Parts: sequence; structure tokens; C-alpha cells
Amino acid sequence: MRRFLVILTIALIGLTALAGKKEGATSGVSLENQRKAEYIFVQAHNEKLKGNYDAFYDLLTYAHKLDSTNTAISFYMGMCMLKMDNTTQERCEQGLELMKKHFEAQPEDFYETTFYSDANMRLGHPEEALRAIKLLNESNPNRLELQLRLAEAYARSGDYAQSNATYDSIAVLFGQAIQITSNKIDNYMAMNDSTGALREMRSLLATAPQNDTYNIAMSGLFQHYGMTDSALYYLDRAQEYAPDNGYIYLTRAEYYHMAGDSVGYEQQIYNALTAEQLDVDSKLSVLLGYIRGRLAEEDTTQRINNLFTVLIQQHPHEAKIHQLYSEYFFTKKDFKGAIEQLGYSLDVNPTDADGWRNMVILNMMDDNYPAAIKASEKALEYNPDNIDLRRYVAGCYQQMKEYEKAYETYMIALGMADTTDVKLISEILTGMGDVSSEANDQDSAMKCYEKALEYDPLNSSALNNYAYYLAQRGEDLDRAERMAALAVKDSPDNANFIDTYAWVFFAKKDYQMALLYIKSAVEKDEDNHLLEHYGDILWFVDDKEGAIEQWTKALEMDPDNELLQRKVKDKTYYEN
Repeated sequence: MRRFLVILTIALIGLTALAGKKEGATSGVSLENQRKAEYIFVQAHNEKLKGNYDAFYDLLTYAHKLDSTNTAISFYMGMCMLKMDNTTQERCEQGLELMKKHFEAQPEDFYETTFYSDANMRLGHPEEALRAIKLLNESNPNRLELQLRLAEAYARSGDYAQSNATYDSIAVLFGQAIQITSNKIDNYMAMNDSTGALREMRSLLATAPQNDTYNIAMSGLFQHYGMTDSALYYLDRAQEYAPDNGYIYLTRAEYYHMAGDSVGYEQQIYNALTAEQLDVDSKLSVLLGYIRGRLAEEDTTQRINNLFTVLIQQHPHEAKIHQLYSEYFFTKKDFKGAIEQLGYSLDVNPTDADGWRNMVILNMMDDNYPAAIKASEKALEYNPDNIDLRRYVAGCYQQMKEYEKAYETYMIALGMADTTDVKLISEILTGMGDVSSEANDQDSAMKCYEKALEYDPLNSSALNNYAYYLAQRGEDLDRAERMAALAVKDSPDNANFIDTYAWVFFAKKDYQMALLYIKSAVEKDEDNHLLEHYGDILWFVDDKEGAIEQWTKALEMDPDNELLQRKVKDKTYYEN
């Protein structure tokens, strides 16, 4: 099915469009085909109005085939070529050529020529974009939107002086505005004309000397040019005229930041966050930028927590603040703190489906699987068809060693999966195989792994887990080696996959190859499970001290592991 990237922005296909000119004196197309093409063109438009974009495209294609000389049909055919999924540069250029036919024939068509100009601008043809908008402007003088497009087209073509001249004409006709001034200043800066830029800003400020926004803009321009004293002067003026404007604190904070004054910066950030007139979204944006800076500097002080406390006191029922606070705790791997703040957010907004999903994940990361299951029940109220949530629940039950519930939950997910989504089905079957393996249900485990690989022979998780399953049991080790090799080839930096490969060699008593791969795995991740395997392999290459050292390190990470306790304590585990 062909699908459009966006809904076509031009809805007008009326009498003017249907009256598209023919190419040349005689078109070479029969009158019957001309009329038929125009009729189909109207039907195509009706389908588009109903939202049937595939039908619109098919009918338009047919109309163009019947009469390729109708420039209106050619125009919309070209427009479709620009907007189709997976379009190429070559097709875009072909589309522009089709659109150009109508532009050349009827440059006064407002919507078509405007779109043609915009398309050329987006596709890197600013000169053609400028030509089109200039012609349209000639037939529609003193139209503001066209004047603005013309000024922009001049700038995009590199003619900044003419762009500014056009903006001057706009100011005469429609009055001076900060956006016009801003665009002119951009042009002056592109021309490296600091005098012109400052003169333009002063001209705007003269129209309203006590306007705080204009004073802030003037300060920013001086700051850009390194004139810090003047920048501070206009900031002070802005604050004098609008003492409650929180945005002034933001500008002042940036001023101190660029000046290297960390104390002044911190104070202005605090002032901005406590300013009553600054909206919550702006405050969160400020705080997010501040947090990123502190995290980059590995700041371990309480400053961020203090700022969140201030914000929450100001806006206790603002869910977005608690969400950001939760994300901050998550970056610090403080899952309990993240869970607490997300809980407050969900109290305010209990219908937040994504929030409940994140609550499930956070509790899983905190190893609180009962809480994760409880959160998932709430999440499923808002996402009943979410298969991933079912898989999370199955994983939780698996961690709790409630294998029957885990298997049943995977079965529910399997029943919900699209039968054509072979990768998803394979992943679910892999999970079922893992559950069966841990439950020592050998027949079910092998069936699930085999079925998973039938659906997706390159499922690296299935290949890895099945290989490890066989290695643990010492069965079909040649096949296990092939599967583990494929998994590592697919994910060469996955420490667990490399560990499985090592463990297959260990099961085959090829201890030197096992040692080679386990070292590679441990270099990537010193997980306690990998360290235990490292110790086991070292023991069999007759490095007893090295083996005990790795077992000891693994035991420090997992002090309740009885098997590791025996290996470290007995020091003769593999001799008994």
C-alpha cells in the first residue's frame, strides 16, 4: 500500500486547477481523453477529501496517463512524487519538473506557485524558488505573506541586502515588528555587519524604549558581540521596567554563565525557577538544562534536589515536575527515588499510560517484581493490547520463580501477536523456552527454542539461550557451538553471548578456547555470573588461585549464592 508521509497541504483543486493549460498549440491528446482525465481528476480530489489517499494517487496516476499535457494534473502528480514514502532525490527532481510545467503555464496560480517555490527551497534550489515567488509577488502586490516569503527567498539565495530591502518595504506597509527586525539582524550578521545589526535593534528599541522584550533582545545582541557591559546595562533596564518577568532571569543566567560567574549563574537560575510569571514548561526547560550541566560536571551536591523542592512547593500538583524529578533519579540509578516521584506524578494523572509502563520498568530494575506486576495491572487497564507489557509481567513471574504463571502470561502474549510478525512470535517463544528451561521442563524448553528458530532462524537471543541450554546439559554441543557463534557474530559486543560461546567450549573440554572467550566477555562486563564462569575455566587450565580470586569477586556481588560459597570455601569444589 502506498502511504503519504503527510496529508497534502493544498486542498484546492477547483475550476482554476482543472483549467490547466495544454502544452503547445495541439496537445496530441484526443478530446475524449482530455475530458475523461479531467473527470477522473475531480474524482481523485473527492477521494482525497475523504482521506482515501491511496485511491487519490491511483486515480491521479490514471488521469496523468490519459492526458499528460494537462498542467494541473501534472502539478499534483509531481506534488505526490515529492510526498510519497521512501521517495528519492531523483523522483523529487522529476516531481519538480512536472510541477514546473504548471508554474510556467500559470505562474499567477497562488497556491500552486507558492508550493512550487517552497518545494524548490526545501530541495536546494533557492534561485528557482526566488524566481517563482517574485513572479507571484508581481501579480499579488502588497500581500504580506508573499512579501515575507520573498524576503526569505532573497536571504536563502545569499542576497541579504535585497532581503533587508524587502523587509524595509514590509515595515513601511505593515509596520515594524520584532520578527522583521530579528530577520534583518540575522542578515546583517550573515554579512558580518555588526554596525548594521546594532543600528537595526536600536531602531526597534526607539519605538518603545521601556519594552522589556526589546531591551532583552538588545542585551542579547551586545552579548553576542562580546560587549558585556552594554549587555548588562540593557538587562538591568529590562528588569527595571518589568521586575516580575522571569525570562529576564534566564537571560541574566546565560550572561553570567558566559562570563564564567558560577555564583551569579546559580542565583539567576534560582530566581528564574521561583519567578511566578514564568510558566511551568519554561521552568522545566531551565531546570533540564541546569541538570544536564551539573551531571556533566558530576556534581554530587544537593543543589538540584533543592531546586526541585522549590518547584514542587510552588506547583505541588504539576505532574511534569515529578516526571522530570523521576528521570533525574533514574540517571543517578536511584530507582527507589525515581519510583517515588513517578508515583506522585501518577497520583495527579492516573490515566498516564506511558507513566504506568515506566513504573513497571522501574520496579523491575529495582528488583521489586511484585510491585512491577501490580503496576502492570494498572498499565494494562489503559493498554490492554500492549504485548510488551505482558512480556514484562512474564519476566517478573520468571524472576519470582513462578514459572507456571510466567508461561501462561507468555501464552497470552503469543495469542495476541500478529501471525505475520514472525520476529515477535520468535521472541515470545524464546521467553517461553527460558521459563521452561529454568523450570527444568526439558521437553517444553527444546520445543519452544526449536519453534522460535523456525520462525526466525537468526533470532540471536534464541540462538544464544538454546546454545547455553544445551551446553549446561552437555547435549548436541556441535550444534550449540554453531548457534553460539551465530549469536556472537550478530552481537559481537554482547558479553553474555560471548560468555555462552566460552561455556560451550568449556562443555566440550576445549579449555583454551573457553579461556580466550571468557576473558573477552569479562573485559566487556564484570557480571557475577561471568566471573563465576571465568573462575570455573581458570580452574581447569590449572590456575587454582586465579579461579578462587574470580569466585571471590563474584561472591562479593552475590553474597547469598550458595554454590559460589561452596566454591570459595572448599577450594576443592571440582575435585569432589
